[in-house]
Amino acid sequence: MSLRRALHFVFKVGDRTKTATFYRDVLGMKILRHEEFEEGCKATCNGPYDGKWSKTMVGFGPEDDHFVAELTYNYGVGEYQLGNDFLGLTLQSSQAVSNAKRLGWPLTEVGEALYLTHAPGGYPFYLVDKEQPSSDPVQKVCLGVSDLQRSTRYWTTLLGMKVMEKNEEKKTVLMGFADTQCKLELYDNSGTVDHGTAFGRIAFSCPREQLPGLEALMKNENQKILTPLVSLDTPGKSTVEVVILSDPDGHEICFVGDKAFRELSKVDPEGKELLNKAMAEDKSDEWFAKNNRQKAAA
Repeated sequence: MSLRRALHFVFKVGDRTKTATFYRDVLGMKILRHEEFEEGCKATCNGPYDGKWSKTMVGFGPEDDHFVAELTYNYGVGEYQLGNDFLGLTLQSSQAVSNAKRLGWPLTEVGEALYLTHAPGGYPFYLVDKEQPSSDPVQKVCLGVSDLQRSTRYWTTLLGMKVMEKNEEKKTVLMGFADTQCKLELYDNSGTVDHGTAFGRIAFSCPREQLPGLEALMKNENQKILTPLVSLDTPGKSTVEVVILSDPDGHEICFVGDKAFRELSKVDPEGKELLNKAMAEDKSDEWFAKNNRQKAAA
């Protein structure tokens, strides 16, 4: 399991311009690559939508050794409903805190050297007000669960994560595949997990030869498989193989073959320009305004 690694979390975004401002200018992340697609993903990477969409990967460094954000934008959808499933991404960067204050981005101090802010769409981010490390500043992703013991068993016994910290008072369990990677924190909601329409997806890689075995294990354990092993094409780039799983609370989990993903996820020096070009050419807001209509609220 030491060969498995945490890759990214998928966020659905309704406003690419404001979202780009948050990740680039507030958090200080870089555009790593940007891709446009004419039809929905076979593995529903962009959610249950069939139309044109885009994917933008943003992070503090290359995807080979940084946990990043995948921003999916569905043309024509301007808003998503949040649930109580995604509870926050924590990163360490006093520069991000400084950027937020300078730009007037709302910040709430919630602890010692700890601030809460929100990305466009309402996604919570926790900023640790300490010098940004030379390694990946992204520390953990927190997900809400309805039964902490059941979920811990799923993520450790079936997916191979190791528990690194338990806090009974806070009702959390921190786990991961390696100490040097972004961690997954599970928080006991003490109730049903609501995914809304903004539900995301957390992604990991593993050696390609492990994918069939992982799928077979989930079948044997009567666990839900959202997308059986499938190949996904990206125009002009590598084809990757993925299996999409669903944990006991319906959190979507993607496992992708590591070697092909490393080739696919190389930093594209034109990523920033491709995103800027796509945003400039996206006239959907103008069309909806001209026709006295609003974008769909999913």
